[in-house]
Amino acid sequence: MLPLNCLGMRCPLPIIESAKALKSLVTGDQISLQSDDPATWVDLSAWARMSGNEVLQIDKTNFLITKKR
Repeated sequence: MLPLNCLGMRCPLPIIESAKALKSLVTGDQISLQSDDPATWVDLSAWARMSGNEVLQIDKTNFLITKKR
Protein backbone atom coordinates (compact mmCIF):
# COMPACT_ATOMS: atom_id res chain seq x y z
CA MET A 1 0.00 0.00 0.00
CA LEU A 2 1.35 3.38 -1.04
CA PRO A 3 0.80 6.23 1.45
CA LEU A 4 -0.07 9.60 -0.08
CA ASN A 5 -0.21 12.68 2.15
CA CYS A 6 -2.23 15.50 0.62
CA LEU A 7 -3.08 17.25 3.87
CA GLY A 8 -3.31 21.00 3.32
CA MET A 9 -3.81 20.64 -0.45
CA ARG A 10 -7.00 21.97 -2.00
CA CYS A 11 -9.04 20.74 -4.94
CA PRO A 12 -8.03 19.50 -7.43
CA LEU A 13 -4.54 18.64 -6.12
CA PRO A 14 -5.49 15.51 -4.07
CA ILE A 15 -7.14 14.00 -7.16
CA ILE A 16 -4.25 14.95 -9.44
CA GLU A 17 -1.67 13.50 -7.02
CA SER A 18 -3.72 10.30 -6.61
CA ALA A 19 -4.03 9.82 -10.37
CA LYS A 20 -0.28 10.38 -10.84
CA ALA A 21 0.54 7.89 -8.08
CA LEU A 22 -1.78 5.24 -9.56
CA LYS A 23 0.15 5.30 -12.85
CA SER A 24 3.12 3.60 -11.16
CA LEU A 25 0.97 0.84 -9.61
CA VAL A 26 -0.45 -2.39 -10.97
CA THR A 27 -4.06 -3.57 -10.86
CA GLY A 28 -5.08 -4.41 -7.30
CA ASP A 29 -2.53 -2.13 -5.65
CA GLN A 30 -3.82 0.47 -3.20
CA ILE A 31 -3.14 4.03 -2.13
CA SER A 32 -3.84 5.25 1.38
CA LEU A 33 -4.72 8.91 0.78
CA GLN A 34 -4.83 11.53 3.52
CA SER A 35 -6.65 14.74 2.58
CA ASP A 36 -8.39 17.35 4.69
CA ASP A 37 -10.01 19.19 1.78
CA PRO A 38 -13.79 19.00 2.38
CA ALA A 39 -14.38 18.36 -1.33
CA THR A 40 -12.13 15.29 -1.48
CA TRP A 41 -14.82 12.63 -1.01
CA VAL A 42 -17.13 14.13 -3.65
CA ASP A 43 -14.25 14.65 -6.08
CA LEU A 44 -12.78 11.17 -5.49
CA SER A 45 -16.16 9.51 -5.96
CA ALA A 46 -16.69 11.24 -9.31
CA TRP A 47 -13.12 10.51 -10.40
CA ALA A 48 -13.48 6.83 -9.46
CA ARG A 49 -16.64 6.48 -11.56
CA MET A 50 -14.90 8.06 -14.56
CA SER A 51 -11.59 6.20 -14.17
CA GLY A 52 -12.95 2.79 -13.18
CA ASN A 53 -11.05 2.67 -9.90
CA GLU A 54 -12.46 2.05 -6.43
CA VAL A 55 -12.47 4.50 -3.52
CA LEU A 56 -13.55 3.94 0.07
CA GLN A 57 -13.77 6.62 2.72
CA ILE A 58 -12.23 5.30 5.94
CA ASP A 59 -12.91 8.44 7.98
CA LYS A 60 -13.07 12.20 7.46
CA THR A 61 -9.50 12.54 6.16
CA ASN A 62 -8.48 9.00 5.11
CA PHE A 63 -9.36 7.29 1.86
CA LEU A 64 -8.41 3.94 0.31
CA ILE A 65 -8.00 3.89 -3.46
CA THR A 66 -7.73 0.57 -5.29
CA LYS A 67 -6.42 0.47 -8.85
CA LYS A 68 -8.85 -1.50 -11.01
CA ARG A 69 -7.38 -0.82 -14.47
